[in-house]
Amino acid sequence: MSRSRTAVAIALLLGAALAAAGCGLGRGAGVGEVSLTVTRDFGAERLAGPVADRVSESDTVMRVLDRSAEISTRFGGGFVQSIDGVSGAVRDGHRFDWFFYVNGVESPVGAADYPLHGGDAVWWDYRDWSAASRVPAVVGSWPQPLRDGYEGERRPVAVECDGGGAACGAVLRRLRVAGVRPVSGDPPEGAIRVLVGPWARLRDDPAAAQLEHGPQVSGVFADFQAGAGGYRLEGLDEGGGGGRAFGRGAGLVAATRRYEAPPVWLVTGVTRRGVPAAAGLLGAAHLRDHYAVAVESGRETPLPIGAGSR
Repeated sequence: MSRSRTAVAIALLLGAALAAAGCGLGRGAGVGEVSLTVTRDFGAERLAGPVADRVSESDTVMRVLDRSAEISTRFGGGFVQSIDGVSGAVRDGHRFDWFFYVNGVESPVGAADYPLHGGDAVWWDYRDWSAASRVPAVVGSWPQPLRDGYEGERRPVAVECDGGGAACGAVLRRLRVAGVRPVSGDPPEGAIRVLVGPWARLRDDPAAAQLEHGPQVSGVFADFQAGAGGYRLEGLDEGGGGGRAFGRGAGLVAATRRYEAPPVWLVTGVTRRGVPAAAGLLGAAHLRDHYAVAVESGRETPLPIGAGSR
């Protein structure tokens, strides 16, 4: 064999070996399928998706978005400035930008540095962040992260019932239907916890208690206020102000996160009457594309109140 033919043969063998190993300049080995959704104003308006995309081990959130939309970036290409012409801006003193969640958990890194795994649900939302620069967890990617975890790691799920009564059984059933297998006994380290019970009981939990300090702390646009007759649930608007007061039969499904601990889901109510109503919201038809949802007398209210009306 001539020297040139030998060189070509070696190059072909090397390329095949790199492809088999998922290395080189290509996309690498496939890792499964992800879904992509694009909304604005706290999920009030869907702009695209959900669309499915098969991803490889070299794909990132940015690459998947770039294949599905026209985008512009900033800060060296690591962060998104605009999607399909909707760009970060300041209007009437309010700052609007793009934020993304993978499996319902806000990313700790930029989109160009976030690797993906099969089954991930990617959600981009364009919103006003003047009242909450950080919303660490949302419920709108149900059943994630409860089913498949987050940041590439499956997590145990623990349901903690504190005065929830029959609603606790309803929560367990809905989780199992969604493919979630909650652990029994004390929650293991690193578990995603689902707290079920009236607010007067759940507020003793440090993660849940963040709601009483406003969305700038909890990321949840709802507040439980103490009064002479007990607690009152108030849905907040995009600016963090009062938007609507709910009655004593109201329930709430929300998610929050304390520091870097796993997310905590809250299935709660003003009183015990509201907890079953909240448990009934656990499904994609009720939670999809919402940051949190309140319910009263069968009427569902995505939070924040009036999102997108500015």
